[in-house]
Amino acid sequence: MEFFVYHRDRVGSLALRQALLEDHWSYMDGFAAELIARGPVFEADGESLRGSVHIAELPDPAAAWAFACEEPGYQAGAYRDVMVRRWRNELGRTMWDFAGGLTGEDRYLVLGLGPEAGARYAVPAEREELLAFGPLLSDDGETWLGTAALVRAPDAEAARGVLGAGPWAQVEVHPWECGGRR
Repeated sequence: MEFFVYHRDRVGSLALRQALLEDHWSYMDGFAAELIARGPVFEADGESLRGSVHIAELPDPAAAWAFACEEPGYQAGAYRDVMVRRWRNELGRTMWDFAGGLTGEDRYLVLGLGPEAGARYAVPAEREELLAFGPLLSDDGETWLGTAALVRAPDAEAARGVLGAGPWAQVEVHPWECGGRR
């Protein structure tokens, strides 16, 4: 099973996150084989941290929650909350397989939350700029709750386009970069 995990920072936690960076990386090293994508999420300024995304293949929802809640920053109180959702890897690859490389042009986390009843889920025909794309699902994997994408785009508006015109209760677009040890 694949899971989307989004830790959102607590206000004023930057110093704590920086102090725990090696602990965080060491923890994630233990999941290297399971990770589909990872990296920090930023505020609109592209510099202030907003959170951290990890997409991983894990045995079940309990393992996904353990993965999220045993992360050192979460344990230390660096995050205000965490979203853990079943996810499906529509691209069948990891961010490390992305032909565009891990550095360079702007990249974004795009979340479309709460599609209206009757809305249709669709994977974009053009996948060249997608690092990761898939539906956010209920714990049983049956109900579509939204869509999460990691995309290379020239700006936030172009990144938002990956969701199409569908009716969403909320759309979030945040600067994101490929994560891992430098």
